[in-house]
Amino acid sequence: MNPYYILDTIAISNGVHKPFDCTDCHSSEYKAYPHKSELKLQPLSNCLDCHGGDASFAKYKFEEIEKEFKKSVHYKVYGENFNCSKCHSQHTYVATARNSNNVLDIVDYNNKMCLSCHNDMKKYKLVSGHENPKLVVIHDWLPNQELHFRHVRCIECHTEVKDSLMVSHNILSKDHAVKKCAECHSANSKLKASLYKYQNLQKRSENGTISSILTNSSYTIGTHQSPLLKLLSIVIFIAVLTGIIIHSLFRIFKKKN
Repeated sequence: MNPYYILDTIAISNGVHKPFDCTDCHSSEYKAYPHKSELKLQPLSNCLDCHGGDASFAKYKFEEIEKEFKKSVHYKVYGENFNCSKCHSQHTYVATARNSNNVLDIVDYNNKMCLSCHNDMKKYKLVSGHENPKLVVIHDWLPNQELHFRHVRCIECHTEVKDSLMVSHNILSKDHAVKKCAECHSANSKLKASLYKYQNLQKRSENGTISSILTNSSYTIGTHQSPLLKLLSIVIFIAVLTGIIIHSLFRIFKKKN
């Protein structure tokens, strides 16, 4: 059987749509198994067909997500041919960013979405029509690539921050992606409004700055700044500098005498 027609039933059972039957989204012909191959040609429902205008799903803001997505480079280039399912499989999607307290799990799951196409030569060329540029070469400006790829999501640099959404869906082109270290490595880090949102940000607030630095495996240099420690470090620096100057002056006067 064509491997693209085979679905992992365990992955389905862990996904957000696990309570549904196949025929809730597909035609009644899907009751027969294995399915006929031509059924793959049937048009599929998109997210808003079910979630749009439904008050029970209003908190997820699907309509706003769609507006943001239509600003993205993917939609501008491919239009209606690029939809939600290109990144979020209806069969296996898991809402890790909303439900997980482990930042590394969130990063790993989200980056696999991007890399499933951008790191797959055949799939990328099938969608784009041209060769896939090598990610290592494209990101040669980024210091310690492996560490960054493991600890932050691609979308941290390739999307605009949208405070009202859990994840921004306006994917930016490489020319507009973040390339300034201070965007993340500062007290006003962009990560606080993206990767560290909701549960993860709340957890850091509850633990306090020092505790979060000691216990957080995804601690980012520059994002956790305590005003007290900052002041103390300045005082220590000035004291050391003053000590060096005084010591040097004493040595100069003693040498003259």
